[in-house]
Amino acid sequence: QVQLVESGGGLVQPGGSLRLSCAASGSILSIFAMGWYRQAPGKQRELVADITSGGRTNYADSVKGRFTISGRFTISRDNAKNTVYLQMNSLKPEDTAVYYCHADDVVVVPSGSDMDYWGKGTLVTVSS
Repeated sequence: QVQLVESGGGLVQPGGSLRLSCAASGSILSIFAMGWYRQAPGKQRELVADITSGGRTNYADSVKGRFTISGRFTISRDNAKNTVYLQMNSLKPEDTAVYYCHADDVVVVPSGSDMDYWGKGTLVTVSS
């Protein structure tokens, strides 16, 4: 059984920063990609950013910077710990949402089965 546990959400003022963490546990052999999605009230869940085991990153246009790929948000990953992080800077009220961790192509032992998993989410509220 694979579990994803998020942490780091909370209330922050506009312009502030938060760092989200998500640790995957279980009999994991490998995880192809890990990422963060978010769902604001009344809206669909959307990709924020993801990162492959090789370090290739992908960011949503809403968090990309004008001159840098990562912009306000930076995703990183510790493969040895099966943990993904999301550093969020210059937060805006429109970033308020439940942030969900996602693990793509998780191979477990001894079965060798390959599945995707979701965390339960952590709430980020940006408000003064």
